[in-house]
Amino acid sequence: MGWFWAIIVGFVLGLIAKAIIPGKQHSPLWLTTIFGMLGAVVGNAMARGFGVEETSGIDWSRHIFQLIAAIVIVAAGDALYMAMWGNKKMQRRA
Repeated sequence: MGWFWAIIVGFVLGLIAKAIIPGKQHSPLWLTTIFGMLGAVVGNAMARGFGVEETSGIDWSRHIFQLIAAIVIVAAGDALYMAMWGNKKMQRRA
């Protein structure tokens, strides 16, 4: 069940990160989900480093760290995706 929730959280974080980043992102949905999952893992590690791993009630601070990490990873991952595959796809369309 842990992997199922990791995929759901990664999907949601990836979509929110894509919505926040200005401009169009070209990475496919499956890759955005993986970036979101990585953002959740990195955000949890950052929260643990800042001492807010667990709080009473909803862990808003941990979720903010996860979202910030997902935004950075989605932006960097999309730039890398376009650098590696973007030119090839654009040439096929022309």
